[in-house]
Amino acid sequence: MSADLPGVLLVMTTLPNADTAARIARALVEGGHAACVSIGAPVRSVYVWQGALEDASEVPLAIKTTANAYDALEAALRALHPYELPEIIALPVTRGLPAYLQWVDAGCGGAGRSC
Repeated sequence: MSADLPGVLLVMTTLPNADTAARIARALVEGGHAACVSIGAPVRSVYVWQGALEDASEVPLAIKTTANAYDALEAALRALHPYELPEIIALPVTRGLPAYLQWVDAGCGGAGRSC
């Protein structure tokens, strides 16, 4: 990534239903923790939780934020998330349309400031 581009992250999580996903997406954007949150179509998740095989329908969120804003975003997401152990995975964006990456940065306070 170019030194003049902001450190953008794509943060992934899943929620139990569309209403919860929409509520959390709005809270993250309104709170300045994310520039944009994309709500995906329901997915089927198969996993082991507390020794039992689970098969659940979940709604994924793709959260666009900055590295500087991550800690505040994680804290807000943990406070809002209904799961005991939520999936919160941050992936660095190593390339992208510069104008879009700068828009994400501006949506999170800009110029390296956290949201």
